[in-house]
Amino acid sequence: MNRAAVAAGMVLAIGAAAYVALNRADVSAGSAPVIAGAPASADVLARGEYLTRAADCVACHTVPDSHRPFAGGVAFKLPFGTIYSSNITADPRRGIGGWSDDEFVRAVREGVRNDGRHLYPAFPYTSYTRLSRSDVLAIKAYLFSLPAIDQVNRANELAFPFNQRWAMGFWNAAFFKSQRFVPDPSRSAQWNGGAYLATALGHCRECHTPRNLGYGLDHGHELAGQELQGWRAYNITPDPTYGIGSWTAAETARYLRTGHVDGRASASGPMGEAVAHSLQFLTDEDMAALVAYLRSLPPDKGEHPIEIDSQAPPPAAAAPVQDASGAQARGFELFEGACASCHQWDGSGRQSSYAALFGTRGVNDASGANVTQAILQGVNLRIGDSYVYMPAFGRAYSDTEVAALANYVVSRFGGKPATVTARDVAERRAL
Repeated sequence: MNRAAVAAGMVLAIGAAAYVALNRADVSAGSAPVIAGAPASADVLARGEYLTRAADCVACHTVPDSHRPFAGGVAFKLPFGTIYSSNITADPRRGIGGWSDDEFVRAVREGVRNDGRHLYPAFPYTSYTRLSRSDVLAIKAYLFSLPAIDQVNRANELAFPFNQRWAMGFWNAAFFKSQRFVPDPSRSAQWNGGAYLATALGHCRECHTPRNLGYGLDHGHELAGQELQGWRAYNITPDPTYGIGSWTAAETARYLRTGHVDGRASASGPMGEAVAHSLQFLTDEDMAALVAYLRSLPPDKGEHPIEIDSQAPPPAAAAPVQDASGAQARGFELFEGACASCHQWDGSGRQSSYAALFGTRGVNDASGANVTQAILQGVNLRIGDSYVYMPAFGRAYSDTEVAALANYVVSRFGGKPATVTARDVAERRAL
C-alpha cells in the first residue's frame, strides 16, 4: 500500500471517529421538573395526553379537516424543499406500531428513526432532546392508545444534496447537542417548570428564534423573532418596545390561552394553531410557570424590530372619505367591501374582539407578512367555546389586490408606509 493510500485511510478513519464523537447521544434518562398537568403519580395515559398536547404533536402530524389524527402528511415548505410529516399512529406498517420504546425515545430525542436514518429538524428533536425518558414514553403510550391509521407516508420533495439523510449527521455535529433538561438550582420550581415547558415540550424557540445560514438556531437571539413559512413569529423576549416586556403577566397568559388580548395581539397562522391545539389546555399552574420563565429572559430588540403605533385611527361610523382616492384607493375599496363590517373602520372589531386590528404587531409590520397570510389563508380556530373564523380571500383576489389590501390595512391601522408587492404575495401564496 502506498503512502497516499495510507494517508487517505487515516483521514477517513479520523473523519469517521470525529463524526461518531460529534453525534454521540446522551443516553441518560433525564428527569423532568414538576409539571402540574402531568404529575408523576398520574395515570400514564392521562400524563401522555397532557404531554402530547403540551408538545403540540397534533399540529404537525394531522392535516387540518382530514379526521385522521396523527397520520401525518402536513407539508413544511422550507428554503431547500418540502418535507412532509410522518404517520405516528400505532399502525404497524405505515406508522410506528412496530417501534420499541428505545427506538421511539431515540427518534424523539436524537432525531434518528428506527431504521437508523436521520430525521430532518423540521421535527423539533433539537428541543425534544431535553425531555425525560419517562415523559417521552408517556407520549408513546398515549399515541398507541389511539386508533391506528393505515396511511402511507408522503415522500419528501428535496433537491440534492438536501435529500441525503446521512448528511444530517454533519448538521447535527454543527448545530445539535444531545442533552437532557437540567434544572437551575438557583431558580424556583415554578421557573424550572416553565423552562421545561418552553424549551423542551413547547419548543418555542423552533419558531421564535432566528436561524443562521446553516438553518441552525441562533442562540444569541433566543425568541427574538423570525419568519417561518411566510408567517412572522414575533419577538417574545421581555423587550418593552419590540417584545412583550410591556405586557403584564396576566395579558401574556391570556394571549397564550385564548390567542387574543385587546390592543396587543390576535393569534393566527402557526401561533393560532399552537393556542388551539396546545396552549389553551395548560393548567393555570403550568401557564403561570411558562409566563414566569418568558418574563425572566434577557430582552432582545431582534433583527426586524416592530414599533407599535399607539395612536388609534379616528372613530368612523362610515367609510372615511379621504381614503377613497390616491395610492390607497384600491385597498380602500377592498376593505370597504369585505373587511369593514367585521373589523370596523377604527379597527375595533366591535362584533368580535378577535377582529380587532389596532395595536397588533401584524398591522404595525411594514412588511405586511402576517396581514398578507391572513388575507390569503383566513383564520379557522376553536378556542374554548369560541369559534374564531375569518374567510380566506386567496382565491377571490389577485396578487395585486391582496398587496393593495394589505398595504391599506398596515397604513391605516399601523400608521406605517407598507411595502407589500404583488411579487411578495405570490411568494407567500406559494408557501
